Formats: sequence, C-alpha cells, structure tokens
Amino acid sequence: MKQLLQSIKTGETEIIDVPCPQIKTGHMLIATKQSLISSGTEKMLINFGKASLFEKTRKQPEKARMVLNKIKTDGFLTTLSAVRDKLNQLIPMGYCNVGTVMDQGTDSEFSIGDRVVSNGSHAEVVCVAKNLCCKIPDTVSDEAATFTVLGAIALQGIRLSQPTIGENFVVIGLGLIGLLTVQLLRAQGCRVLGIDFDTKKIELAKLYGAETVNLSQGEDPIAIAHSFSHQCGVDGVLITAATDSNEPMHQAAKMSRKRGRIVLIGIAGLELIRDDFYKKELTFQVSCSYGPGRYDPQYEEQGHDYPIGFVRWTEQRNFEAFLNLLVDKKIEVDSLISHRFEFSQAEKAYKLLSSSEETLGILLRYQKNNQHLTTKSIQINSTLVPNKAICIGFIGAGNYTNRMLMPAFKSTNATFKLIASNGGVSGALTGRKFGFEKATTDINMIFSDLQINTVVIATHHNSHASFVCDAINANKHVFVEKPLCMTFSELDTLTKLFSKKTSQLIMVGFNRRFSPHIQKIKKLLHGIHEPKSFIMTVNAGVIPPEHWTQNKQVGGGRIIGEVCHFIDLFRYLAAAPISNFHTTKMRHADDNLTITLSFENGSFGIIHYLTKGHNSFPKERLEIFIAGKILQLDNFRKLRGFGWREFKTMNLWRQDKGQVNCIQAFVNAITHGLPAPIPVNELIEVSRLTLEIAHQ
Repeated sequence: MKQLLQSIKTGETEIIDVPCPQIKTGHMLIATKQSLISSGTEKMLINFGKASLFEKTRKQPEKARMVLNKIKTDGFLTTLSAVRDKLNQLIPMGYCNVGTVMDQGTDSEFSIGDRVVSNGSHAEVVCVAKNLCCKIPDTVSDEAATFTVLGAIALQGIRLSQPTIGENFVVIGLGLIGLLTVQLLRAQGCRVLGIDFDTKKIELAKLYGAETVNLSQGEDPIAIAHSFSHQCGVDGVLITAATDSNEPMHQAAKMSRKRGRIVLIGIAGLELIRDDFYKKELTFQVSCSYGPGRYDPQYEEQGHDYPIGFVRWTEQRNFEAFLNLLVDKKIEVDSLISHRFEFSQAEKAYKLLSSSEETLGILLRYQKNNQHLTTKSIQINSTLVPNKAICIGFIGAGNYTNRMLMPAFKSTNATFKLIASNGGVSGALTGRKFGFEKATTDINMIFSDLQINTVVIATHHNSHASFVCDAINANKHVFVEKPLCMTFSELDTLTKLFSKKTSQLIMVGFNRRFSPHIQKIKKLLHGIHEPKSFIMTVNAGVIPPEHWTQNKQVGGGRIIGEVCHFIDLFRYLAAAPISNFHTTKMRHADDNLTITLSFENGSFGIIHYLTKGHNSFPKERLEIFIAGKILQLDNFRKLRGFGWREFKTMNLWRQDKGQVNCIQAFVNAITHGLPAPIPVNELIEVSRLTLEIAHQ
C-alpha cells in the first residue's frame, strides 16, 4: 500500500510504499476512499518544514532551550546528532479520512464493510482506534463526510464558548474550520460576524448568513463588531486563524462585552494585555482538538469510553453530531471543496497548497479494489547475499532503534534482511535508511526466515519476553533491549528455556558496562581486593504519566524500564553476586527512590533515582570510593580521579554510554563462537532483583 509522508527538514511530501498495518486490539483497518487535506494545519506544517533552521528555532523557543540544556549535559556532538535525526524524520500527513472497514479488533460495534469516518492519515489503508471512528449515515456522501473531523474541532470550540440563541459571536479566520464554525453557530441560532483578509472566504461566510469584516479593504474589526453588537460588545469570539500575531487576541478582547468568552481553536500569539481582560473579567480558553478523550490513551488506545452522563460530548460523539447535522442539511460543505485530486497526484495537491493560488478543501480520491492493499511485506532492496556470520531481523523501528541500535549494528557489516513494525511506516522508512531487503508488519516472518540467524528486539516492554522465547525456539541469537521481561512468571519461563538451549546467545542491552569510561574504571579497580562503595545519582527527569513506558501493563514503569541499567552496572563493577537490597521510595512518587545493594564480597552500592531535578544538571553521575581514592564520572563524558597516582582525567568530545561497544561485543561473540558478553546468570539475577524492587 501507499502512504503520504512529509519531511520535517524540507517540508517536501512524498508517497512511499509501506506494508499494510497490523490490526491491534480495539482498532480497525480501514481501506480509504477519500481524505481531505486540512489546508490550514497542513499548510502550516509544510511552511514549518520549508523554514530555515533559524526560523524553526524561533517558532519553537522551548525546543531551543531543550537543545541548549542537552549540549551542557551530553555535549555538542551528541546533541547535534539527535537534532539531525529529528529533522530527518518523515511524518504521516492528514487526519480527515473516509473509508470502509477491512478488519476489526475484538469487542467492536463496527462490521466489515461499514463506511466510517476517522482521523486516519493520507494512506490507502489506516489502522485507527475505534473511539476515533464513526459510522457514516447512508444519506451522507463520502465527500461530505471527510469534513467530519474538522467539524468536530469547530464543535468543540463552540461547546466551550457555550452559545445561546440570539447571542452575537465573532469568528476570526475564515479557513475551513472558520467557515464550518460560522455555519454551526448559525445553526445554533446565533448572529455571526466573520473576519478575514480573503475576499472569496468573506463571500462564502456571507452565503452562510454571517456579516463580515474584510481586513484586506482596511475595514476596522473592532468598530464593526461594536456596531454589530449594538454597542454592547459581542458575547463570544472564536479564533480559528493560524498566525503568530498577538493582534487577534487583542482585537477579541476589545470587541467583547463584559464577561465575554474567548476561545482559541486555531493558533495565535498569546502575549496578552492584562488591562484588556481585567476590566471586563473576560474568560479565555484554548480548545483541544476534537473534544474530550483527545490525547487520553485510556480513551483513544484502550477504547474506554467516558460515561455519557458525565461527559456528554466526547470526540467520537462530536463526530456523530456533525454527521447528523449533515443529514439534516444544517451544514453545507460542497461549497468548501476547491480542488479534487487522485491520491497518486497528492504531491501536486501539496504544491498547489504551497502556491499563491487560493484553496479551501482539497480532496484526495483513492482507487477501488486494489489487491495490494493487504500486503504485509514490501521489497526495499534487491535480494541480499547474507553475511554467513550474522544476518539480522529487526523487530521494532522506533527512535532509539534508529538513533542507536541500527547504526551500531550497521558498523559491524551484518546483513540487514528484514525489519518488522506494527504500523508499517516506521519499518519502511528505517528499512530504506539502513538498506534492509524487506519491511513487514508480519513479525512471524522473522522467526520463520531460515537465513536470519539473529533477532534484535526493540519493541514495547510487554512484548520482550514472548519475542525472546520465539527467537530462541527458532534457533536464533537474540539481542533484546532492556528489560528482559516484566513479570516473575515470564522470568521463570525464560530461565527454564535458557537452561535447555545452549547454542543461541542471549544479550540484553545493558550497554553502560561497555562504555569507555566504565571499561577504564574496571581496569583501575582491578587488583584492588577490598570492598568498594558506589553511589549513582540519576537525574532522570519527568516522563508524563500517559507515556507508554509509565503504563504498568505496557512499559512496566521506570524501575523495570530504566533502573535495571544501574543495577546491572553495579553488578558488573562489584564483580560479585548481590546478597541483599533495601529500597526507600518517596511518598506518592514511586519513581523517586533510593536503592541500597549489598554484594557478597562486602561492597555496597546506592542508587538515587530521582525525577524532580533540573535538566541542566548531569543526568547520570557515578562516584566510587575505594582504598583512599575516588572516581567521579559525569554523564559518560568526563571521568576524574582523586588520589590515583596513575590517573587524573578521561574526557570525551561526545557522550558514550557504550551502545556501540555493547553491540560489537555481541556480534563478535556470534562471529567467533565466544561466550555471551554478559553471562546469562547475571541477566537473570539483575532481572529478578529489578522485579522484586518494582513490586515492593
């Protein structure tokens, strides 16, 4: 199948071949019939992509501050690499999709063949959560239904402004969402004043029953608004424009009555003048997309609906409401369509969008009955001659895979045969970038491929254990990103499996023990036989609770996902089994804790894992006290020795946490028939202790 993507770096769009997405629980596969280019949002994304690096920085000052802090802690070269990787990404475009259901997850009220609207992207097949889909009534055409998502955005902003019959409302910005907002307010029984620079859009607003202000002709919006409201001030202002200017907010405040309501649906400068709001006690609110449920993974990904008695209008129910307005002919959208293109000509559509030619709704139409839509794998390069020592199948194509794992494995001259990802897009892009033979969404292809002798697993944590089992049972070596597993039962299963299988190597991505600094520390400690004391301070930073790593069923939380690194590091440096441990957790903040580890040789280690620090401080600091000497390592860049006659400092230009050395050791072990770089008993020991700490 084909999908439309845009470059963050250049703003250019491209249609590429990708495998058909894998169906997920609570989701549906939809064969697209029509999709709508949102001229405002998507034009803004294209303009951002085409902007210079300076302009990108100016538009996102908070990102610039993050980059500067990262330079301070991680170094310039590491930060530069991360920024380049981010800019080189291609992102899916579009969120107004109409199609028919091809496949559905369990417990769904939808049936195969249903016509549905969703926020799916511009692609021949999309996989969308059921709460982001809605059945299309028979009397609503595909073309009209493509406006549903934009209509829901307008509806949500209107609901926040709480209009009543007869009130006076202003809509600033008459793009697609603005013109839909005008019609919805008129259907609500409100008088509407529309403001824009575009004469054609002004004429459409008049057609829908609005009075207007044409800014291109020098008309004064504040004076006209006061006249429009009979000198009382308008009851509400909805800003649907997309601009960096502060003027819309200033004008909205000036034209509002006392205790008027202002809702920002689009984008505007927010340097507010306090006096504008203070004297009138104005209410200002930013509207969030389609409505309640947006960006809530419980609602969108896991399919948990909000009770209608408590949340009347969710994003899905806003979809339904807009479609019903189309059925009742309260909303007219045919006049909003300015152009139609076949999907294969989508790049022409985006060039038109970037030109000076006036556009409104641009529709993309998709061919019917394409047999290739359900293809789960695509050929990227011609058939490769596999490296006899190591031929790799990758599972997962996320940011860490692209930034760290892939380049490290590529440097070993391993053959990249097959890459698998659930969505298909990330796998196809990564496959193109690193020279894979094929990309697929059928993970079983990796386990059944006889040429692949090594599997790399870099997926969500809850899938690690099962994929490791599948790979070992298929007689393949395994490199799995931490953690090895998430439950004690999984660990018991893996322990039994490892005891039976001896020919395959198992490696967990505990990379820190392989970093140049840690290897130097290991040499310095060699020969000193008295107990050692280790103190690791981790300034971990905050991860939002809705992030997948924080989900106990998917990511397992930060102890399982991250703290395991430092337990393994101490186990390596102490060179002795862990005999005991004690944890102290901060009240109401389980991801802020101190762990004390005792080792059989008398050494001990203290891990301070904290999320409440500032990001300008080093993320990881290791201190070692032994025999009247001290070693201090800051963020895997700077190592200092105190009291060491033969060692003072070891500084690197860029941060090195050992990812490359870790993978090189794994590949060398396979190539030369060496033992696993990390003994299996240590992997099991560290994994079991991590689970015990997490489940306390």
